[in-house]
Amino acid sequence: MNVLLSHMLLGLSLAAPIGPINAAQMERGIRSGFFHAWLLGLGALCADGIFMLLVYFGVIHFLGIPFMQTFLWLFGFFVLTYIGVESILNARRTAVRLHAHKEAAVKSLAAGFFMSLFNPLSILFWLGIYGSMLADMIAKYEAREVLLYSAAVLTGIMLWDVFMALLSSSFRRLLTPGLLAAISVASGLSLIGFGVYFGLEAYDALFG
Repeated sequence: MNVLLSHMLLGLSLAAPIGPINAAQMERGIRSGFFHAWLLGLGALCADGIFMLLVYFGVIHFLGIPFMQTFLWLFGFFVLTYIGVESILNARRTAVRLHAHKEAAVKSLAAGFFMSLFNPLSILFWLGIYGSMLADMIAKYEAREVLLYSAAVLTGIMLWDVFMALLSSSFRRLLTPGLLAAISVASGLSLIGFGVYFGLEAYDALFG
């Protein structure tokens, strides 16, 4: 039980640091409420599950090829910059049409999925941290326990996603329209900042 809880806490601690997903969840929760923020986190979690399987079967080493890394940096740049610009452009609508704004649920799910799937930092995490953790678990536990403890890591990440969705949707109800718009702009700028970082990494890989 203690081992299971420790892996769940690991998932929580890995999801907590500020990054593109947290910034996007905050913006989405303020703009569209709890459900859409949770869906964005769920989409990211689905991508994490794919990475976990790739690590388990050893396929993720293919993503270590320089060409693939450059492609992921570039795609991450376009995805994060697009979502960040969209957040800034929708800031006024967030304030003016706070309760009237509706958005397709699949759009929030897809946004989280692709943001995580094409985030090279996610790949580095799953290859580095989870890869070494998996090797240790395989040496100590049976296959069923390895699966259980891996699921506990994902559960920890999911709990953080629910917390972020609750936090952002609470801000949506408590803050004034002007502050909500400002937070939406700040979230958008944060996403663009991450996008620019990915773009610089791609540039360095291509021309550095």
